[in-house]
Amino acid sequence: MARRILPAGLALAAALTVGMNPTSAEASPPGIKDVTAVLFEWNFASVAKECTTTLGPAGYGYVQVSPPAEHIQGPQWWTSYQPVSYRIAGRLGDRAAFRNMVNTCHAAGVKVVADTVINHMSAGSGTGTGGTSYSKYSYPGLYSSYDFDDCTSQVSDYANRWNVQHCELVGLADLDTGEEYVRKAIAGYLDDLLSLGVDGFRVDAAKHIDSADLANIKSRLTKPGVYWKQEVIYGAGEAVQPTEYTGNGDVQEFRYAYDLKRVFTSEKLAYLNNYGEGWGYLDNSVAGVFVDNHDTERNGSTLNYKAGARYTLANVFMLAWPYGAPDVNSGYEWTDVDAGPPDGGKVGACWQDGWKCQHAWPEIRSMVAFRNATRGQAVSHWWDNGNNAIAFGRGTKGYVAINHESSSLTRTYQTSLAAGTYCNVQNNTTVTVGSGGQFTATLGPDTALALYAGKSSC
Repeated sequence: MARRILPAGLALAAALTVGMNPTSAEASPPGIKDVTAVLFEWNFASVAKECTTTLGPAGYGYVQVSPPAEHIQGPQWWTSYQPVSYRIAGRLGDRAAFRNMVNTCHAAGVKVVADTVINHMSAGSGTGTGGTSYSKYSYPGLYSSYDFDDCTSQVSDYANRWNVQHCELVGLADLDTGEEYVRKAIAGYLDDLLSLGVDGFRVDAAKHIDSADLANIKSRLTKPGVYWKQEVIYGAGEAVQPTEYTGNGDVQEFRYAYDLKRVFTSEKLAYLNNYGEGWGYLDNSVAGVFVDNHDTERNGSTLNYKAGARYTLANVFMLAWPYGAPDVNSGYEWTDVDAGPPDGGKVGACWQDGWKCQHAWPEIRSMVAFRNATRGQAVSHWWDNGNNAIAFGRGTKGYVAINHESSSLTRTYQTSLAAGTYCNVQNNTTVTVGSGGQFTATLGPDTALALYAGKSSC
């Protein structure tokens, strides 16, 4: 294979990593705030504004932004996942807008995770969103045919590791991540984002990259212990399993989202009393969880905003339950599953022009502060009615009740909360807890209650 020369910017970033040793990965976002708002296809200027007005005040620790790299042109959302260069020149904003977004979010106390596409490049040929001419397997100044895997057919056999990790995901040019030049180029791209202040990465299609290749790439970074979460979709009996990737960082636990849909749709919430590791999922310390994401909300495998109260209550449960690091998906209305963001990603205001802003729904937003306040507290005083009404405490710091029945429920709950007045942040009414830790409340159908220490007034 011919010797490859790195583009100047990437060469500098790669050179900075020479001789560095990897440190242990940060599993779950570091710090006391572990909830990420995933602002899917929001442009960077809109993300910056939202960090200041909503995410910071609500207590979100992170915001995840859609892929920033230059990509193929087109109105569909998935064009963002077909990069043609590693310049920050996509639909959502240029380098200056990206840098301003990171700085603004940091000033609001919110860290930034960038969704990164490093398994593949594009299909087809044309001119990218930043003016770069390209064709499949030829990306001038970055990659040529030498840098792609020899298998040029589509992934077709998930029982075959080689097929999954060397062939092309839906026909996209598959990078040979075992090659030195490719590893340096990818590390250079990630280091460029780190130089702009990015705090972590979501690794798209990580399942299609050998975990050792990812470990090698991560070891080259100027911050080799940086937080990242990897998209590795579990499949029973498949050759590539999520547990292979936990040494690199968090792994997205898709079973969590799939099973929440089933439980909230056709089973019993009472089954959730050991949700997480008790269901055979990844270890709590390395699991990234969600109710839905941009793929699953469209393919029907999970709940989505169209599910109404079931969707809202599932998010309430996720944020109240101490398993994994949660992502709150926040996108836009769609009927066509391929449709791109309204107004090219510009969000004038939440709940207008199709923007759903799930992260700001009062029932969901209020649970971010609940989660922060109850961090480190185990589940206590679990109660269920054997069907679709459940309640549980978070030690001495919080208490949640969820009524997914079709009729109202009135009962007296036992908690470990100190006596006093608390705000039920689900509907901004006050609740009085007695000296024995008990309170009585009525929950309407498909509603919830959430109390936490430090929130006494509404």
